[in-house]
Amino acid sequence: MAFVICIVPAAPIRKEDAHRSEMISQLLFGELAEVLEETRSFTRIRCAYDGYEGWCQSNQFAKIDEAKANIISKAITPDWDTIISVNGGSMHIPIGSSLGFLENGEAVIDKFSIACTANSYDPETAMISADAIKAKSLQYLNTPYLWGGRSVYGIDCSGFVQQVFRYFNIVLPRDAYQQAGAGELVGFLQEAQCGDLAYFDNEEGRITHVGILFNQDTIIHASGKVRIDKIDNMGIVNGDTGERTHKLRLIKRYF
Repeated sequence: MAFVICIVPAAPIRKEDAHRSEMISQLLFGELAEVLEETRSFTRIRCAYDGYEGWCQSNQFAKIDEAKANIISKAITPDWDTIISVNGGSMHIPIGSSLGFLENGEAVIDKFSIACTANSYDPETAMISADAIKAKSLQYLNTPYLWGGRSVYGIDCSGFVQQVFRYFNIVLPRDAYQQAGAGELVGFLQEAQCGDLAYFDNEEGRITHVGILFNQDTIIHASGKVRIDKIDNMGIVNGDTGERTHKLRLIKRYF
């Protein structure tokens, strides 16, 4: 098997091997992927973290041998923005970027020499609590909504939830309907706890949205931007307009 790591702050994963194709997800800096297929300019990959597949621009990757790929740790960046060095030049990388391939803050991968003096964060050491969930969620507050996004430069609802839970060593699938298939069902909103996930469906009954509950009447979610709104048994009420925007379907607990 062949492996690559992302060598730019955020690499679009597209549905097809074309720049005009829909972006369905992203790889953040340092994230590992398995190579499935290659064309002249694009590579079809499978993300090591969540198994998501799609096409990325080949020159946004660095090749890494299988032995090194198998020993990459879970270390990620804890701060909204981190400055690293790539081939002697500065690069800003977003919160949630992977640093697990570095040894003593340095690595040479393919044609890239990388150095980072910033602290990294190990999700395996995380202590999960209501305060910790809130603090990590609020680092994304006001991030613009971006279909397929997974970073503070732009994020979608399920990408936001996935990234927050990553800091507590809880691996969630990429899409909202997939995430809803895991976890323990919470029967009523009045039984919800901070960190439970609320899911919302469309008129056809398909789950299309997810957010993180802070309590029984407050939710943080990505809709236009990452925002905090009120929620009741019917769904979400936009705090700016008073409009009811999402219909509540179910609530799940993951820890």
